[in-house]
Amino acid sequence: MQSQNFAEQVLLWYAQHGRKNLPWQVELTPYKVWLSEIMLQQTQVATVIPYFLRFVARFPDIASLAGAELDEVLSYWAGLGYYARARNLHKTAQLISHQYAGQFPAQFAELIALPGIGRSTAGAILSIAFKQSQPILDGNVKRVLTRCFAVAGWPGDAKVEQELWLLSTHLTPKTHTAEYTQAMMDLGATLCTRAKPHCAQCPLHSQCLALQAGNVLAYPTPKPRQPLPVKHACLLLLHVNATVYLERRPELGIWGGLWALPEFATSAAAIAWCAEQGITIVEQSLLPIRRHTFSHYHLDYSVLQLNLAQPILKVAETKHAGWYNFREVQQVGLPAPVNRLLQQFFEEALRD
Repeated sequence: MQSQNFAEQVLLWYAQHGRKNLPWQVELTPYKVWLSEIMLQQTQVATVIPYFLRFVARFPDIASLAGAELDEVLSYWAGLGYYARARNLHKTAQLISHQYAGQFPAQFAELIALPGIGRSTAGAILSIAFKQSQPILDGNVKRVLTRCFAVAGWPGDAKVEQELWLLSTHLTPKTHTAEYTQAMMDLGATLCTRAKPHCAQCPLHSQCLALQAGNVLAYPTPKPRQPLPVKHACLLLLHVNATVYLERRPELGIWGGLWALPEFATSAAAIAWCAEQGITIVEQSLLPIRRHTFSHYHLDYSVLQLNLAQPILKVAETKHAGWYNFREVQQVGLPAPVNRLLQQFFEEALRD
């Protein structure tokens, strides 16, 4: 297929059917493009929209994001997952403020050197915000290209990814790149979907090799699957009435930089820790085991709920640990399962 013909068909479809009123497309800025691209990694548009609107209402530009405390940034991200994205957003905003006087760099080498901005995200920012001819290769584009050109092999494999980058680069037009980039993402998101693709409505259906072979759903080749391992933990819910004890997790690892309940290997280890702190336990209960699934393993965790006598006098508060009431806990970033657990706890505590 000729690259010019490919781009023309995609652009014609986008002019008639593409999405043009998404929140990050209104009064478009490099900041909004960057933020939306980071939020849309591993996350669907419908999920991102309310997070995006809330985030830009509080952090409307680079300066406001760079000047905010990381805790507050994480609180606005809580629930979106992959929290390294939020930490990198904050770091990058500060770097742009200090090194580029608050102006987004418009060179590929400068962009890709910033935390959290990879080759595809840099291409999206440059093509959409700066009208440069730069290819992208996000999940939606990978799906369109693997099906249209019957590219076999898992796209995460280095050789397959290299082939897809060559295709994307060859097909990206020199002009109207912003529209083309958005069009390719829209095709994958709205028509060339993982399940039940709308092939008859696709502008590329007459050239799609996978459709011609009758095996559209065979592409992209799925990642070789292995059973997810299961890890176990005990979360410690220390409280006096409606005040709970939280610790900030290390930046590296799951829920990095967020505030959460102290974690132990077993409930016995949690009890032993309390004894070391000299804490007097008034009442205790072990809640049923719950499961939270990450991309690479399942976490089965129990929750040991302890009602204490005077913990505020026994456990020192630091910048990495402290006691929070219902109102205060809303101001810090919490992992989604911990947030749900605490919401349930506070509802019951305040009701009683």
